[in-house]
Amino acid sequence: MNNIRTDLALEAREYYSEQNENPEIDGVEVEEYVDKQVMVTHVKVLNENGEKVIGKSKGDYITLEFTDFVYYDADAKEDVSQTLAKELSKVVKINDKTTALVVGLGNWNITPDALGPQVTSKLMVTRHLKEYVPDSIDEGIIPVAAIAPGVLGLTGVETSEIVKGVVDRVKPNLVICIDALASRRTQRVNKTIQIGNTGIAPGAGIGNNRNALNEESLGVPVIAIGVPTVVDAATLASDTIDLVLEDLMSESKKDSKFYDMLNSLDRDEKDLLIKQVLGQKMSSMVVTPKDIDMVIECISKIIANGINIALQPALTLDDIDKYLN
Repeated sequence: MNNIRTDLALEAREYYSEQNENPEIDGVEVEEYVDKQVMVTHVKVLNENGEKVIGKSKGDYITLEFTDFVYYDADAKEDVSQTLAKELSKVVKINDKTTALVVGLGNWNITPDALGPQVTSKLMVTRHLKEYVPDSIDEGIIPVAAIAPGVLGLTGVETSEIVKGVVDRVKPNLVICIDALASRRTQRVNKTIQIGNTGIAPGAGIGNNRNALNEESLGVPVIAIGVPTVVDAATLASDTIDLVLEDLMSESKKDSKFYDMLNSLDRDEKDLLIKQVLGQKMSSMVVTPKDIDMVIECISKIIANGINIALQPALTLDDIDKYLN
């Protein structure tokens, strides 16, 4: 697992299956189903062996996959938000005593890393209303607070220190962190949402790990929601080579030496060769699609609506939209 860069448990499990004849993993359960037009994959890491094999902490990882079409259709966006809310409700326990803190991780000055701050700007924030004007707000409304703490390079303060300070002061029952992730599959960039209940390490997607935000460090359950917005240059090169190899193999005779040679290429050897050819500087580059501005605006709205619906079960999406507008 150290040879690939991905934040998705789904991809970590796929990688193991590719490298082994038996795709089953002791300590990992997988459930797949379709909700409306969203492909949902629930990966459960059950024990230490599962943690070791796929490199993910014990817990639940729910992945939602959809197509580009979602960004251009209002009904499709609402469908994804509703599915996200439904899946989020499976790992979030909400009652009338709950106070939630939503943390938008990332750098708002860099578009592929601005997902977290964009989501927090679209949330239904209610904690101040419940505290200062309780008579003017419905009793069924859950107190929700939100922050976008920035990154170490902007603030000079570790994100974990800022979040810990707010948690100690606000005393939420639940923390939801939103962050940009990295994928090893170009087709999943900006088309995938992952929900996890094991917390998150800010910056992990680009190899810049900071102190983890999890139940152990914050003292309350931490849910992580992320979208892969980048792939590294080596992954992009690898996918390109895979497409070329598939095309060459489809045009070659299956009993030819050339076909056998192409079919025998080892993925690890190919990945190592790519990184050697790209060199240290290029192999550390990350790449994002050119329409990232539009995508971040759309997907942040999808995620914000999903969180709003899950945290405010007494309200409909129309009610939430009226509040925000």
